[in-house]
Amino acid sequence: MLRKESGANAGRVRAHPVLEELVGSCEAGGEEPRLCPTDSGTMNVFDRKINFDALLKFSHITPSTQQHLKKVYASFALCMFVAAAGAYVHVVTHFIQAGLLSALGSLGLMMWLMATPHSHETEQKRLGLLAGFAFLTGVGLGPALELCIAINPSILPTAFLGTAMIFTCFTLSALYARRRTYLFLGGILMSAMSLMLLSSLGNLFFGSIWLFQANLYMGLVVMCGFVLFDTQLIIEKAENGDKDYIWHCVDLFLDFITLFRKLMMILAMNEKVSEPSPHRLCPVMPRVGNLRREQVETGLFEKTGL
Repeated sequence: MLRKESGANAGRVRAHPVLEELVGSCEAGGEEPRLCPTDSGTMNVFDRKINFDALLKFSHITPSTQQHLKKVYASFALCMFVAAAGAYVHVVTHFIQAGLLSALGSLGLMMWLMATPHSHETEQKRLGLLAGFAFLTGVGLGPALELCIAINPSILPTAFLGTAMIFTCFTLSALYARRRTYLFLGGILMSAMSLMLLSSLGNLFFGSIWLFQANLYMGLVVMCGFVLFDTQLIIEKAENGDKDYIWHCVDLFLDFITLFRKLMMILAMNEKVSEPSPHRLCPVMPRVGNLRREQVETGLFEKTGL
């Protein structure tokens, strides 16, 4: 930017021609010379004001649909609290244990909820069914939580925060995007789910760790796509008159739980489990002993439903 002149003007520091032009234009206009031009078009980017209120506006979504989404996410928050209570009951109190009965109960409540029509008279009943479904779903997570606690207790908060961040980012992406932008993903996601199902069935005979891991990471990507798809599908259903916020909440809740399972399994697989976890960090689980990586990746995760 600055350079020295040679010859008679040796020792004199001369500015860059662009800076000289800016200073000269300011002096010609009777202004005090300064390095930054006063043209608003070239204003420093740090002087720009950001309207944070505009970030919370969804002008492409009608007010009635926005109210519907508030009910959906309020019900989703209720499901998360109830599911956490169910997981606590299994892991800490052991009052209710996960098993075949809890799985059948969760499936039965979901079918009952789906068969009950949405109306003002049945709203309280369906909320009770939703809470029961979320509670048994949390109980069903118990064995997987116990296994991750035994491997490394830090897996649980890491997996939950990671799932919450992924879910929030993809939800906001679906909300800010134009309507029906991600609805084309429906066919792709269902095809991917079918491929994953076939590969899982085939892996029962091959027992390949690599195929198991590929299926796991593919499932994580597919569930991220389902968050986009389900969010925009809920918006379209609400715009077309479907205001069943309780059942719409079930879609998002299952997306979150599946994401949490996948991410928890990935973190547990990447953890070194050759040595047992300290008993003081795991008061609700006995010492694990020496576990081989293959046992954790195949048999134990299959037993815990991951």
